[in-house]
Amino acid sequence: MSAAEPTVIPLWPEGVPNLRADATDEKTTDNRTSNIHHPSLTVYPAPADKANGTAVIVCPGGGYMRLAMDKEGVEYAQWLNTRGITAFVLKYRMVEYGQPAPLQDALRSIRLIRSRAAEFGVKPDRIGIMGSSAGGHLSSSAATLFEAPEGKTGNALDSVSARPDFAILCYPVITMTEPNTHAGSRKALLGENPTPELIARWSTENQVTAATPPTFLFHTTEDGAVPVENALAFYAALKRNKVPAELHVFEKGGHGVGMRAGNGPTSDWPVLLEAWLRLHGWITP
Repeated sequence: MSAAEPTVIPLWPEGVPNLRADATDEKTTDNRTSNIHHPSLTVYPAPADKANGTAVIVCPGGGYMRLAMDKEGVEYAQWLNTRGITAFVLKYRMVEYGQPAPLQDALRSIRLIRSRAAEFGVKPDRIGIMGSSAGGHLSSSAATLFEAPEGKTGNALDSVSARPDFAILCYPVITMTEPNTHAGSRKALLGENPTPELIARWSTENQVTAATPPTFLFHTTEDGAVPVENALAFYAALKRNKVPAELHVFEKGGHGVGMRAGNGPTSDWPVLLEAWLRLHGWITP
């Protein structure tokens, strides 16, 4: 995988688990992709002269209804490439399936990359996951439920560890509980009237353990779509379980700021992320 051009690989070449019989073609409007039935990974290899063996799976957001493939996918991947990191943008199943399909897709991506690490030019113990908004919920699910039975499908790859080595959560949806949940994400993921058990299960602040990997989070106080309490709850759970974690809360910036400029100090969050990645050795000199 030395070529600079991205490559698309199917996530389930043996067949998508529980593929809907009425599956139709996916749709892309204004760089937002929806109606996904055949998940895939788009591989953005790090430049050969910068590659450091680290990989990051990028999960775009979109309320489990659509994926912001450019702003929270390709742009992140290109930034990671300049830091020597090979990026994999994940196109995952959403509202058409609900849970556990998104979790299965995220964990399968980790298992697939880990099992083919040499092919991709990465190291099996340097695989992280990164997500924004609902993609942050999916990333936090992978970081906490990597051994969950819901994430397995009976394929031989289930035997490969699906634990990410680190997680990066950008203005993430975390809780499914009122009043701080993102109602659209919860409905798309769990249905109109989820049971208390489902709500508790997929509120990822409840699933943090000492085995959860080191995590970087950022959020904004002005976020009117996904309240900052989501990131605060996950950080508090990490702290209780003594998981290395770093949280940045910015005053300005609405939801979905991505890596775009023009949001004052909030736009500097990638600088802080790079410093954190260097602190843990995921980016090396």
